[in-house]
Amino acid sequence: MTTEAAPKPKYDWYQTESLVVITILVKNLKQEDVKVATTEKTLNVAAKLPTGNDYTLELHLSHPVDPNHVIVKVMSTKVEIKLKKTEAIQWKKLEGEEEQVKHFTPEPGAAAVKQYPSSSHHTRDWDKLVHDIKEEEKEEKPEGDAALQELFKKIYSDGSDEVRKAMNKSFMESGGTVLSTNWEDIAKKKTEIKPPDGMEYKEFD
Repeated sequence: MTTEAAPKPKYDWYQTESLVVITILVKNLKQEDVKVATTEKTLNVAAKLPTGNDYTLELHLSHPVDPNHVIVKVMSTKVEIKLKKTEAIQWKKLEGEEEQVKHFTPEPGAAAVKQYPSSSHHTRDWDKLVHDIKEEEKEEKPEGDAALQELFKKIYSDGSDEVRKAMNKSFMESGGTVLSTNWEDIAKKKTEIKPPDGMEYKEFD
């Protein structure tokens, strides 16, 4: 009796002017479960699925990418692989050879970027890659405690020196039970410990 092989996770892709993004639709993977290897024209992905099965994906890309600039992001619902294009051209397909290529229409000010020497050009593209990833992370809204932590991080990051001092002083003095951004108030006195309702704060030796 032969057992049928488990269906392989599906994958999809999209592109920007400087990136090709491949998304593998598989849930609950860990970062260490995913191995990615690239050359200019190939992408190889190996992963250990939650079921215990091995998953492999081998792609022969239609255009070259920079194998030194690859970002792998493992999320709860998918694995996302960002590849940096070596040319700002529009890919008609992910795999195989293309006879004709279409260059992206430059945005205002983009022509100046194209005129830089190769080293500067790559640096500018790498900055754009990081920017794209940060923008995408902003769109992934956390929930519960994670959302609260993100809010505190944003307040700390965007706040003034006094806001940061107030947050640090109130948090440390209160044993992590108070977080204030009002330095004028916090600077005057030691912050009291205020455990949540129904709970008691105890110090352990």
